[in-house]
Amino acid sequence: MTVMNVRRHHISGLALAAVTALGAGTLSACSSDSAAAGNTDKFDVVASFYPMAFLAEQIGGDHVNVSSLTEPGQEPHDLEISAQQRAQLEDSDAALYLKGLQPSVDETVEQSGLKTKIDAATLTKLEDHGDVEHEHEGEEAHAEEGHAEEEEHARDPHIWLDPVKYAEVAKGVGAAFEKADPDHAADYKKNTEALVKKLDALNTQFADGLKNTKSKVFFTNHAAFIYLAERYGLTQEAISGLDPDSEPSPARIKELQEEAKADGVTTVFYETLVSDKTAKTLADDAGLKTDVLDPLEGITDKSKGDDYFEVMESNLTALKTALGAK
Repeated sequence: MTVMNVRRHHISGLALAAVTALGAGTLSACSSDSAAAGNTDKFDVVASFYPMAFLAEQIGGDHVNVSSLTEPGQEPHDLEISAQQRAQLEDSDAALYLKGLQPSVDETVEQSGLKTKIDAATLTKLEDHGDVEHEHEGEEAHAEEGHAEEEEHARDPHIWLDPVKYAEVAKGVGAAFEKADPDHAADYKKNTEALVKKLDALNTQFADGLKNTKSKVFFTNHAAFIYLAERYGLTQEAISGLDPDSEPSPARIKELQEEAKADGVTTVFYETLVSDKTAKTLADDAGLKTDVLDPLEGITDKSKGDDYFEVMESNLTALKTALGAK
């Protein structure tokens, strides 16, 4: 996972969407029911995890049969593809995934004979947000560690948490569907336009809701929200950086306690798929509240909403409360 506890204040420029498409197969409806795999009378799409499956369902509509390789409640980064899933992938019409997030998926898709392989990472710009382990130790020392390692882990994959970048990906996925299944191209185009319009409205909601707040800094236990923070002029500080289950060091706790006072931070956010232990450790020591900020890597019974839009709106409400929106 490529995430880091850095302070970023600027909104990055948008990149042009680039589509990669090539033709063939998938699993079942987004229920992750492996029994209903490919070879249906619909356009079968295997998605790597929830944000990709949601796009496929919204854009494909009645013409697609979508299944997710990642079960609801499963941490996506821990996924290891089974032999059965490999076979199901080969039997499908298309794979939709985000290269760099799930190495097991990347390898399996690359080795597959699928004609249509849609990599969401090519449909928008993934940014280098630095390295959480070295960000506070000076850029020169980090640079000397070698460009090969930096290139391997420095691109932040959490693009779906920025509605603008997610809309860029949606446009690319729609174009890929049109190319791979031309009989239903008109519907894919129409559905894509409708989805992008909803994402544009969501972006407006966030921009308006977070425009005027008492504080611009929020704490998370997992550095997944840098794109979102940059988009709306906020600063994310992550407690543990790469590993949401790791214990923060005493030095890091002290640093964040001081920052909480200086920046008017009220809340430490944790997420639904991992323990809230690190968030509560800091909150207890600093006298702060805790709340959920969902990275939307999967929908479960604990999610504050039934789909992407509902959970993102819940995230907006939580941020407005924590930051003191006026």
